[in-house]
Amino acid sequence: MRTLAPVLISALLVTGGCAAADTNMGGKSSVDENYTIKTIGEPKTCIMRSNISSTDVIDDQTIDFKMRNGDIYRNVLPHKCSGLGFEEAFSYKTSTNQLCNVDIIHVLTQTGGRLDTRGACGLGKFQQIEKIPKTESED
Repeated sequence: MRTLAPVLISALLVTGGCAAADTNMGGKSSVDENYTIKTIGEPKTCIMRSNISSTDVIDDQTIDFKMRNGDIYRNVLPHKCSGLGFEEAFSYKTSTNQLCNVDIIHVLTQTGGRLDTRGACGLGKFQQIEKIPKTESED
């Protein structure tokens, strides 16, 4: 499933029907251990769906949205979303070209060759970040 998730999410984004997100700005996750996270500006309530190029699920509560221009917006969900970090795939539906903090995502899981959705999870605000690689001397 892990190799399917990026392809699946990209396909869902292209169709305009789906997407995915935790970041605990003060905490560390396995993916973020190699980076120092620097926040940029104030959090946004929405981002443009058409500008999303890919997503990285960090854990059950954090999603990084990579934009076509290279910017990264981190969304820390207000509550943990069970299974998100394990499945690394989610869907969403919006009626506009924006993905906002009031929108809901659903964790996607593959069961018996069939794609199913799990419980609903609300998004948080979108915080622009910069990931600065750590050097070995910083560890």
